[in-house]
Amino acid sequence: MSRRKDARHLLAVNAGSSSTKLAVFDAQGSAPKLALRARLGHGAGDPVFEAWDDKGAPLPAPPTALIDEAAALDLLNWIERQIGVSIDAIGHRIVHGGTRFRTPVLFTPEIAQALQALAPLAPLHQASSLSLALAIGEARPNLPQALAFDTAFHHGHDPVVDRLGLPRAFEAQGLRRFGFHGLSYEYVAGRLRELDPSVADGRVIAAHLGSGASLCALLGGRSIDTTMGATPLDGLLMGTRCGSLDPGVILYLQQVQGLDGAQLSDLLYEKSGLLGVSGLSADMRVLLQSHEAAAREAVELFVFRVAREAAALAGALGGLDGVAFTAGIGENCPEVRAAICERLAWLGVQLDDEANRRGEARISAAGSRVAVWVVPTDEERMIAIHTREAMALARFAGQPPLETPR
Repeated sequence: MSRRKDARHLLAVNAGSSSTKLAVFDAQGSAPKLALRARLGHGAGDPVFEAWDDKGAPLPAPPTALIDEAAALDLLNWIERQIGVSIDAIGHRIVHGGTRFRTPVLFTPEIAQALQALAPLAPLHQASSLSLALAIGEARPNLPQALAFDTAFHHGHDPVVDRLGLPRAFEAQGLRRFGFHGLSYEYVAGRLRELDPSVADGRVIAAHLGSGASLCALLGGRSIDTTMGATPLDGLLMGTRCGSLDPGVILYLQQVQGLDGAQLSDLLYEKSGLLGVSGLSADMRVLLQSHEAAAREAVELFVFRVAREAAALAGALGGLDGVAFTAGIGENCPEVRAAICERLAWLGVQLDDEANRRGEARISAAGSRVAVWVVPTDEERMIAIHTREAMALARFAGQPPLETPR
C-alpha cells in the first residue's frame, strides 16, 4: 500500500440490503464536496443503475452495472472517467464491527478475516461488503481502503442496555446487543444540531425507516438505546425482515415445521416483514397504492411497531423533545409519518398536516410539545469523513480529518 500525502478524491461505498449507494467526494477542504453519486438497486429482475453528477444531472450507465468481484475494476474505471481524476481512497460501510472495532480502520486482509467471522450476525451485508473490498484490493493493491462501522455509534451504552438474558458465557464470547444504522444516526444527529440546536441537545428519537428500519434514542446527540440488537434482524418490522419475534416461534419452526438453519435464515431475513405480511411487496410505495387488505395490514403493522418501539425509547430517554424521520420511507412517505405521529400524540406530538404533505424539513405543528423533523440522511458523507479519519490516524493524510456535521 503506497503512502499518499493527500487523499483528495474519496469513493464512499454504502452496501445496503436493497441497494448499493456510491458517492465521490473532493476531500481537499475540511468538509467533503460531492462530485458524483450513484445507486445500484438489488431488487427483483435486472439490477437498476443510476448515477448523477455534482449538480444532480443524470450520467450514462457504465457498460456493466454489477457491483461484485468481477465488475469492481470496471466500475472503478468508469467512475474515474466520469470525474476525470483518479480515486485516492475508498471507504466502505461495514454493518457489523462486533466488540473490537469501535473506530474506522484501514482495510487489510487480516481485518477482513476477523470481520468475516461476524457474517452470521449480518448475513445480508457483511460478506458482500468485505468481498467487494477484497476484490478492489486485488485489482488496485496500492489504493488505500478504509472501513466505517455501523455499530460504532452505539458503543458506550449503559451495559444493561446491551446485555442479553442469556448465560454470561455467551456475553464473554461477545454476544450482546450492538445496534446498527450508526452512520445514518451519526449524520442525522449532527445535521439536527444545525437545524434545531436546542432539540438536538435534548431527548430525540431518530427513525431510520427504509428497507432496513430501526429507531435510536439520542440524548444530547449520543446513542443511549436502539431497537436493533445483536443482529440487523431485531426490532422493527422491515421490508423483508421480521423484526422482533418470540424465540419460541423459532423453536416451533425448527422442531415442528422442520426448518433447518438455512431455511430459517431465508424465511426471517428474505421472506418476512412487509413482503411476508402483505404477500405482495417489500416496497412501501407499492403497498400504499394497493387496495388489497393484506397490503393495508402490512402498513398498519409497520406503523404500530414503530410507534410501540418509539414509546419504549421515550421511556428510556425519560421524555421526548424531538423526532427525526430519515431514510427511504421516513423521508418520502408522508402517510406513514402521519400515521406514526398520530399514535404518538399522547407524548405531545402534533403534526402540521400541510407541512408534512409538502415534505418540509420541520413538520410539527406550532403548538407541538415535540419537534418533528424530516432529515435526509447521508451515510456516504459519513463514510468519507471516517475514511479520512482512518487515513489521518495512519498518517496517510497531511491535513486534519474532515469535520462531522455540527
